[in-house]
Amino acid sequence: MFREMNRRKQQLSQAECVEILKGEKRGVLSVLGDEGYPYGAPINHYYSEDDGCLYFHSGRKGHRNDAMARCDKACFCVWDQGFVKPGDWALNIRSVIVFGRLEVVADRERALEITRRLSRKFTADEAYIDDEIRRSGPGVLVFRLIPEHMTGKLVNEK
Repeated sequence: MFREMNRRKQQLSQAECVEILKGEKRGVLSVLGDEGYPYGAPINHYYSEDDGCLYFHSGRKGHRNDAMARCDKACFCVWDQGFVKPGDWALNIRSVIVFGRLEVVADRERALEITRRLSRKFTADEAYIDDEIRRSGPGVLVFRLIPEHMTGKLVNEK
């Protein structure tokens, strides 16, 4: 069902893909939007090693939420900061693409715990996180992407 990569020499291992998903803070989540147009938007994410799923949070209304209600299929793309080999000018970037299905996390305690874990990617200030969750938690929608296929690739911009 899912395509194999054309340039297999550039393919990353599953462990490298997970490392990127865990380490990077943002990616682009794409869903099937209005009138069949793709809708992709930058979003923060949390990768859970417990279940191998990606978690996101958002408000309860909007284009993405409407699209998710119509079709649960999605694609998430994330890339690292890249590196330049000594003596070279070209940037080398590792990217990961995850295809899967989206579902809302209905368990509010689990949703708030995921929100807490996601927040820790940005700050270690627990008092700030507690206050944000207290104030914004009731209005937050947490959803997960259950991976069906994941590939990673190292690209040299030369």
